[in-house]
Amino acid sequence: MKTIDIAIVGLGTVGSGVARILTEQSDRVTRHAGRRLRLTQVVVRDVNKTRDCQLPREIISDQLSRIIGDPDIQVVAQLIGGLEPARTIMFQLLDAGKDIVTANKALLAEHGPELFDHARKLGRSIAFEASVAGGIPIITNIEQCLSANQITSLRGILNGTSNFIVSQMEGGGADYTDAVAEAQERGYAEADPTMDVDGTDAAQKLAILAHLAFGARVRWSEIPKMGIQSLDLADLRFAHELGYRIKLLAVAELTDGGLELHVSPTLVRVGTPLGEVRGAYNAVGIVGDAVGRVFFHGLGAGQMPTASAVMADLIDTAVGRTQLTFRTLELWSQREASVQLCDPDQVPGRFYLRLTADDHPGVLADITGVLAQHQISIASLIQHEVDPAFSTEGVLLVIMTHVVNEGSMNNATRSIQGMDSIRDQIIKMRVVD
Repeated sequence: MKTIDIAIVGLGTVGSGVARILTEQSDRVTRHAGRRLRLTQVVVRDVNKTRDCQLPREIISDQLSRIIGDPDIQVVAQLIGGLEPARTIMFQLLDAGKDIVTANKALLAEHGPELFDHARKLGRSIAFEASVAGGIPIITNIEQCLSANQITSLRGILNGTSNFIVSQMEGGGADYTDAVAEAQERGYAEADPTMDVDGTDAAQKLAILAHLAFGARVRWSEIPKMGIQSLDLADLRFAHELGYRIKLLAVAELTDGGLELHVSPTLVRVGTPLGEVRGAYNAVGIVGDAVGRVFFHGLGAGQMPTASAVMADLIDTAVGRTQLTFRTLELWSQREASVQLCDPDQVPGRFYLRLTADDHPGVLADITGVLAQHQISIASLIQHEVDPAFSTEGVLLVIMTHVVNEGSMNNATRSIQGMDSIRDQIIKMRVVD
């Protein structure tokens, strides 16, 4: 039986999981691949570090040259994060004639065009299923299984850490700080969770999915984003009262004005598939013109779910399927983008507003008057008596609007915020049903 030599760069959480599957489940891998995948080299930063996989000492080193200089190694799982030295290593591996499998979404979101152009020039391939949504096979489904469709909508919970934090706040009544601490204790959040909670991680993944689904060429940093750092228990409470849950939602949707892209805390109706995603799970809902609605749900991070996606790419690359799709799809090529981004101010949607106002006659009329001036229709309004749990003075107002453009909503919010009767910062979130 034919043998394919495999190497791994980076033996962290995901790399260790891949090594375990290659060594402990070799018969199963061989059956699926139709050939033997043999792990022959592993490059790490610290060869003395204790890891949760058992490998022969002689295949572990801190010398990338042992992979680059070995002509028998055909496929490399490049599993270190960040931009550098990951970018440099990717170029070195491609120049050495290696096909690459990676889970580094930040690298692809930032340097995808130059890496993919270089791979094409050299006749090599880059597979990246594990870069988005962990164990959910969303890349393959968009690239291949849904290729007969014009995708019109993609909405996803793409960051399990944020979803876990919000779930803990909603279900257990924990405040944001305590929920983050629990996520760190469980290994869902890094010591510095900024990229997870501020929307950066989700925006990077959305940039990749938008390119695959719509042909959009957009830098992740250009995608409007807002994180969950300022999420308050009051908003979770009112969302529930209105029949919604709050999720950090990544959206790519075709409109008459172009492609709508954004990442933000969003009210999602209870009982819908996205509204029921709890804990450290990811989910992606897609609408295609032929298939209709489809939904993908699963663990979006963790050792073995992500290792599962890496292994699928290793098998596809070893068999030759990746090379065929890589050449055909021309991902991040120089061809003209198939869709243009729409003006964020023209993106339509419903909105949730929470504000604290002075409790005297005429204030509510002033607020609704400003909304009317901006052609914003109110769908519902909640006004409770003063609640000491959330405000020491003033009255809480929660307003749900009908569909309005984002620009009009922003202008109205700024006008209301400037009123003398308004206390505290107005909270504004999108709503999807």
